[in-house]
Amino acid sequence: MNTDFESFPKMARFSREVIITEKIDGTNAQILIVPAKDCPYDASNPPVVAGDLMDPAAVNIYAGSRTRWLQPGKVTDNYHFAEWVSENAEDLKKLGPGRHFGEWWGAGIQRRYAQTGKHFSLFNAGRWHPSVIGAVYEVVEGAWRDGPNCCGVVPTIYKGEFTGSCVYSACDFLRSVGSVAAPGFMDPEGIIVYHTAGKVGFKKTLKNDEKAKSEIV
Repeated sequence: MNTDFESFPKMARFSREVIITEKIDGTNAQILIVPAKDCPYDASNPPVVAGDLMDPAAVNIYAGSRTRWLQPGKVTDNYHFAEWVSENAEDLKKLGPGRHFGEWWGAGIQRRYAQTGKHFSLFNAGRWHPSVIGAVYEVVEGAWRDGPNCCGVVPTIYKGEFTGSCVYSACDFLRSVGSVAAPGFMDPEGIIVYHTAGKVGFKKTLKNDEKAKSEIV
């Protein structure tokens, strides 16, 4: 047994802010943007868009699924996400350097949401809608902060103090109005509850929440 001293980890206070967003049933995706000068081209793991190494402002852009990097035109491209990233690269540069996670959803993907096209919705609502203040049963309104026109943010249903009732009320809200991401679609998947002090997220589905995903037929 390791005898190195370890202190007991600090705990976040329960009664702090949570951000509750709609859980969209699509496929997990990510966009990584790095300065080209800091990430030389690697033929074994090429970016979707490679920037000029001699240009200090140039960036490399990578597109990924939950488990791997993707390339446009390949059969392994996750519902053509890398192709979409390549086509919208100039607009996506507005996201800035960093790793940007989101849901790739819509036509032909999982629940489909009665969409004719595909959409990319970023998960980090706290960053892109930083000043919104909402209440349960009201969809939080907030300006899209200087982001790309080609994508959006998962809808925020509630932002405020964490209570047990806010979680169940957010679920009841979706059951009554349907999806906020796709208005008129009455079979939304559920919610994501992100505790900002604890820096941890939880998911809750509207159906079969008590079952593991592998148990759902």
